[in-house]
Amino acid sequence: MKHLNLIVLACLAGCATAPKPLQGQFYNVLPGEASRTSASAQAVRWGGRIVKVEPQADRSCFEIVGQRLDGNGQPRRDDRSEGRFIACRSGFYDPEVFKAGREVTITGHIEAFEDRKIGGYDYRYPRVQADVVYLWPERRDVDVIVERLPYW
Repeated sequence: MKHLNLIVLACLAGCATAPKPLQGQFYNVLPGEASRTSASAQAVRWGGRIVKVEPQADRSCFEIVGQRLDGNGQPRRDDRSEGRFIACRSGFYDPEVFKAGREVTITGHIEAFEDRKIGGYDYRYPRVQADVVYLWPERRDVDVIVERLPYW
């Protein structure tokens, strides 16, 4: 019975599908790798945690700490960075909704690279012209309390 449960779980994990706006064919490169290789004009699907949002006159730009994505296209919950990137999309994205720490996944094309500072450190960001900015619902940690029932 235990093996059957593992097989069912493996099958369900293999059936994970990204939400429709995040589906497509994308270049398999992480933000940090793209910065080192200067890969440009490639279609990418990247995600991570928002550092900040900068609304401008005709677009909003997001600074994001990149993380690997799971089978649904959602950023994995771990303490690793796969490189930072900038994603810009036309329109106004409210910084009170797209708050620092929220998870997003974007799709778009690498259009350029920007040099900025993180503290005193010089950092090269790939900049993506985003077609989709997908804000994930906030994850809630749940405490599970297990009570032992008396053994009869």
